[in-house]
Amino acid sequence: MVWTAIQKYSTMGIQFISGIVLARLLTPYDYGCIGMLSIFMVLAEAFIDGGFGSALIQKKKPTQDDYSTIFYWNLGMAVLMYAILFLCAPAISRFYNIPLLSDVLRVQGLVLFIYAFNIVQRNQLRKKLNFKVLSIVTITTSLVSLCVTIFMAYNGFGVWALVANHLISAAIPAIVFWFFIKWRPIWAFSLVSFKELFSFGFYMFLTNMLNQFSQQLQGLLIGKFYNPTTMGYYSKAHGTEKLASHSISSVMMQVTYPLYAEVQDDKAQLGNIIRRITMTLSYITFPMLFILLLCAKPIFVLLYSDRWLQSVPYFQVLCIAGLAGCLQSVNNQAIAAIGKSKAMFVWTIVKRTASIVLMVVGLATFGMKGLLGGLVISSWFTYFINISLVSKFIGYKTGRQLLDILPVMVASVISAFAAYGVGQLLKLPLYPDGILKAAVYVVVYLGWSFIFKPESFNYFKTVIDPVMLKIKHKVSKDKQS
Repeated sequence: MVWTAIQKYSTMGIQFISGIVLARLLTPYDYGCIGMLSIFMVLAEAFIDGGFGSALIQKKKPTQDDYSTIFYWNLGMAVLMYAILFLCAPAISRFYNIPLLSDVLRVQGLVLFIYAFNIVQRNQLRKKLNFKVLSIVTITTSLVSLCVTIFMAYNGFGVWALVANHLISAAIPAIVFWFFIKWRPIWAFSLVSFKELFSFGFYMFLTNMLNQFSQQLQGLLIGKFYNPTTMGYYSKAHGTEKLASHSISSVMMQVTYPLYAEVQDDKAQLGNIIRRITMTLSYITFPMLFILLLCAKPIFVLLYSDRWLQSVPYFQVLCIAGLAGCLQSVNNQAIAAIGKSKAMFVWTIVKRTASIVLMVVGLATFGMKGLLGGLVISSWFTYFINISLVSKFIGYKTGRQLLDILPVMVASVISAFAAYGVGQLLKLPLYPDGILKAAVYVVVYLGWSFIFKPESFNYFKTVIDPVMLKIKHKVSKDKQS
């Protein structure tokens, strides 16, 4: 988890710098063009993987035939998906009434071949918990792509700078993994392996497709009924919120899914792991999102300039959805790890149908406010469905999980009201107001933690204390030497 955290937060830092610089070099229109195409790229990538990546991790002892079969499947699907995107690109550009999108999609679609080329190697590293290599490669890739993107944006390439970023971010890991990992595919495509992995992976594939379509649908709707600039404001808000709400959970999920798979037969142990992760994650992420919600305006002005102020209300609403979103994968991956992919798919139909209806009805009735409101409701609805599945199949009961996160939620809300009240009372300028609210929030929240010592705080300390001890030991050793 330490290596995954290093990877995630180093990448976040690089993306943070990239976002600040590029927000001043590129326009909301540029970001909007890429955002409009994301639904097509994400769905194509989901088709290529087909759920087989998760199936390879879930299977305890995959064979060479398994890996080779999936490798050739990935490449074949990449050819098919790129051909579809290439042929449909003019129609997609006409749908949005933006001719440029046809060329952008055809070039950006090349990433599908690169993605297919290294899915197996990436999953082999994850299955072996070799996150050190993944981390080093990811950080290096982020630095290189950042430099190239900024150079292109500075020299007026506009949206093509973002396209180059995607291609480079995919190409470097593919090259490194191919030469670093000794595995090579054999000339074999086993129908036995395919059917075995397909029985689990097919439902994971359908589940992923529904999830991705639902999550990307807002971009399709905004791009169609508004304009690229509005889409750009939403993309910046959405990306910034995801950086916060999923930063910690994504670190944990990379490590915990292989771990879930290892203890899948011991439901009591699995339930205990889910509980500890849920409480630790909520203790860290909830206050982070509330602080960002309170300080959204000074943060956006400081980071991205006044040009992006229209993103602020979108961002604040998305933070409320992020409170539930950060916990969804904790439960979802546990159900996948125990092999209940069919049940996941059935309930995903329910979750995503409700989500699509809420977004479409909200947009048709109240415009952007309705769409965002639908996102919030669907995010919490999805969370409740996920914890009910964990309750049914693993035994970590729904009521117990809600009670476990309730103290953190109450403390987070009280701290937010205290910070907002002090801000309203003093009426300071923009930046001092943001600093004051953040400081008041942290004092109140930490005060609650040290006075009442909730279980979530103790779990958080069990994660932090060993790391701090190692740092102190290393510092002491360096001083002695």
